[in-house]
Amino acid sequence: MRNRFFTFVAVGIALLAAMPRGSSAVPSPIAALPIADRVVVHKGERRMVLMKRDQVLREYRVALGLSPIGQKERTGDFRTPEGRYFLTRRNTRSDFFLSIQVSYPNASDVERARRNGWDPGGSIMVHGLPNELKRTPEYYERTDWTDGCIAVSNSDMVEIWLLTPENIPIDILP
Repeated sequence: MRNRFFTFVAVGIALLAAMPRGSSAVPSPIAALPIADRVVVHKGERRMVLMKRDQVLREYRVALGLSPIGQKERTGDFRTPEGRYFLTRRNTRSDFFLSIQVSYPNASDVERARRNGWDPGGSIMVHGLPNELKRTPEYYERTDWTDGCIAVSNSDMVEIWLLTPENIPIDILP
């Protein structure tokens, strides 16, 4: 129930942030938020950076797939992809506290999987914690626990939601 409340609050804030700039209904702190133009994930450092031009706007600690080293190649390999993708569809009704889809697989991912006779997989997201925790909060903070997604704390997810526009590039580096 508590996560649903925070989801409701986060969605309300996101809707306010999506209103046209200059609208009198938008509170000035939300209207003044800096909007990123690129997201960079450094897998080896478990770090996500929101960038505007060449300046770092925000940094976050991330959790990755259960088998984080190397490029995602197929369904069930528990790897987080590497390469240039885009953040596309936003989901407020996810099994996790908010989620934004990563455009994996791209054309080269599909081709590589096809050559090997594999299903490349999909449904890679940037998301918060599960709505129904199966482990302690400390586990999620210190462990790579996803099936290949990029996970952040719920409060970080609210910021990412607010500071990233649709179709922003995300570079996922080793």
